[in-house]
Amino acid sequence: MLADIRYWEHQATAGHYAIPHFNVWNAEMLMGVMDAAEELRAPIIISFGTGFVGNTSFEDFCWMMVSMARKAAVPVITHWDHGRSMEIVQNAYKHGMNSVMRDASASPLEENIRLTKEVVDYFHPLGIPVEAELGHVGNETVYEEALASYQYTDPSQAAEFVARTGCDSLAVAIGNQHGVYTSEPKLNFEVVEKVRDAVTVPLVLHGASGIGDDDIRTAIRLGIAKINIHTELCQAAMDAIRANTGASFLELERAVRAAVKQRAAEKIVLFGADGKAQ
Repeated sequence: MLADIRYWEHQATAGHYAIPHFNVWNAEMLMGVMDAAEELRAPIIISFGTGFVGNTSFEDFCWMMVSMARKAAVPVITHWDHGRSMEIVQNAYKHGMNSVMRDASASPLEENIRLTKEVVDYFHPLGIPVEAELGHVGNETVYEEALASYQYTDPSQAAEFVARTGCDSLAVAIGNQHGVYTSEPKLNFEVVEKVRDAVTVPLVLHGASGIGDDDIRTAIRLGIAKINIHTELCQAAMDAIRANTGASFLELERAVRAAVKQRAAEKIVLFGADGKAQ
């Protein structure tokens, strides 16, 4: 069933677990995470973003996402990740996404506020929630280099940012990075605590693939309510491909779907979301 991300993020915050957010951009990834969610009775978010349009036509694939979400026996949110412009998130909404992220985090604070508020003002009358980002989560690069100029979330700006933008959830930059970590992640949990105490909206952790289980549990305990996973799904798929060299294409696709399901299931359990879709 299609679900409201606001309800589930607040449920997760109150219940001290996190809603799994899975980026999916082909049938095997989508079906794998849906298999895991239904088997474990977990609410989930299925998401697409601009980085995948070179692989998949969103305007066509979106309807498979929406159809599977509607037919699911568990709550499913359809989400657009890291929307870099108003036009991109408008297109996402027109193609069935019932939640969007407006990511203007690379802009100076005042510009981030202006661009985020513009999207919030457009979508709130339509009943669509908006995620924003304060600070800037690192793009895929050498982790040590990213940390050298990392833009951590400034907790002193959080309350003003949320109040002026009206965003429904807030992604924090605490040393997390998209893609593969080239060394052990170093997360600043003090930022999470201070932002949590400053705002009332749910908090989001991006770039969680590769972050250790203990750190994930700590992040959830401190208030993270939504956690994004993509790279580890890709890694699981590649492991399945390497393990099934010589298999037919049909067999290979099934192996990939099963591997994605397994990795998604591990994350659902780690985040404490299993059994929450009662």
